[in-house]
Amino acid sequence: MSRSTALRVVVGVTGASGAVYAVRLLERLRAAGCETHLVASPAGVLNVHHELALDRKELEALADVAYGASDIGAAIASGSFATDAMVIAPCSMKTLAAIAHGLSDNLLTRAADVTLKERRRLVLMVRETPFNLAHLRNMTAVTEMGGVIFPPLPAFYHRPQSVDELVGDTVERVLALIGVAGASPKSWTGL
Repeated sequence: MSRSTALRVVVGVTGASGAVYAVRLLERLRAAGCETHLVASPAGVLNVHHELALDRKELEALADVAYGASDIGAAIASGSFATDAMVIAPCSMKTLAAIAHGLSDNLLTRAADVTLKERRRLVLMVRETPFNLAHLRNMTAVTEMGGVIFPPLPAFYHRPQSVDELVGDTVERVLALIGVAGASPKSWTGL
């Protein structure tokens, strides 16, 4: 790409539980020197407030650029705006379904559609359990399109001592997946 070598990452936030993943991801991307573009659905903003007691301005302050979900004319709505990856953390089943079926009905789903059509890395941290057949089929469809389904399932082999450690390691795995230099997920080294 002709711009600086820092990764440019779009971060989407939806109303699924797990707002802590979005906040930690934004914090780590900033610490890694990445340029971040944030778009949160109204339900995502509501959930960030409910789970973390942060308001929209506090969430948006974690990103370099923030857009409203209805701002369909934003830079990230076009493939001509070069990005390296998009992570939706957390990703609701509604957003998953919209992406799986090409329903670019808001900026978040349009940015995901752009990411797929431009063959860039799209990571969906889907949050639901148990899955029904529609969820599984939608995950399959997104995978067939080139997206990565990444439920934030914790690893226990490194014997985490806190929820913070579980969240941190999961986010580090996502950072490694999208190519962020300095990502440090805990690796299995054998018995």
